[in-house]
Amino acid sequence: MSTGLANFPARSYIIPEPLGVTLVIGAWNYPYQLSFLPAVTSMAAGNTVIIKPSELPPKTSAVMAKIINSNFSPSYIHVVEGGVQTTTELLEHRFDKIFFTGSIPVGKIIYEAAAKHLTPVTLELGGKSPCFVLPDCDINMTAQRVVWAKFFNAGQTCVAPDFILVDKLVEQKLLKALKNTIQKYYRDSNDIGDTYVQIINTENFDRLQQLIDADKVYFGGSRHRDKRYISPTILQNVTFDDEVMRDEIFGPILPVIPYTDINEAIAKVKERPKPLSCYIYSKSRKIVKQILNEVSFGGGAVNDSVMHLSNSNLPFGGVGFSGIGSYHGKAGFNTFSHYKSILHKPFWFEPSVKYPPYSSAKLGLIKWLQR
Repeated sequence: MSTGLANFPARSYIIPEPLGVTLVIGAWNYPYQLSFLPAVTSMAAGNTVIIKPSELPPKTSAVMAKIINSNFSPSYIHVVEGGVQTTTELLEHRFDKIFFTGSIPVGKIIYEAAAKHLTPVTLELGGKSPCFVLPDCDINMTAQRVVWAKFFNAGQTCVAPDFILVDKLVEQKLLKALKNTIQKYYRDSNDIGDTYVQIINTENFDRLQQLIDADKVYFGGSRHRDKRYISPTILQNVTFDDEVMRDEIFGPILPVIPYTDINEAIAKVKERPKPLSCYIYSKSRKIVKQILNEVSFGGGAVNDSVMHLSNSNLPFGGVGFSGIGSYHGKAGFNTFSHYKSILHKPFWFEPSVKYPPYSSAKLGLIKWLQR
């Protein structure tokens, strides 16, 4: 690392150190991964960890508590189970770092509680991640990759494509390809099967059910409340004013919005809060570059969806309302570390220029050294 002539003959370096006691608040949609990955990352940076799993999947929370609490000292890593009251009580204490994965409203609560202790936070939130489909893309491959990314885990994925913006010229081709792909990979039989899952609870089922406008269902729309089942559903003729476009869907509902001018489509996305992800399907380097440069988002992919998460060399995180900070790989180590900057000098040399009496000649020399 360069030191500069002003400090010759010193050397400069940085030392990473653990932040201290960290709190990891996990999410329910991938309960093990979204609790253990940040916890292990924090431990790798040398911190101690308290894990607060989501209470919505109680069996996975219990398994995590059993595995961790029966094998590790509570002074090193410990799982605390409970609901909102437990989380509230935890947030009353001062931590050296809080890592939260979840919704924007809860993220604001976490951020406010952390601010009282000046605790740094990483917030992995969500948002309405757009998927741009240009007329020059491979329609069938696009449909295959979008369907997998959207309906994996029944759409309960923070980086799933939330809606499609498709050029009007290929709208019908895309709709047909999406339908064919869903029919190929998923059963529409009012059941979850072995490649599809339930909605997490009836509260979320009811919320999602209200977003399905029967007049706009192109394909799917089957629902079974007792089984918490909603089939992969495609909506057409959707506008940005529809209820389904107000908040992140977080379920197996995919609105398709046609456009005739890519600039107008980009402008519509930019009018809204910055999303966690963005996906572009096109062979045009010009259009891809334009969208990547103009739309602010956490991370994404070109001609694929969700799979950017699989590369640990890519930091994962949001921007604006979709999150603060990032992790995965080295970025995670950085998130849970403080870097101390060190200037290391020997005793054998000390320039007289920085000491009085001062003169115009010394000032000139200092200016030259600082160029």
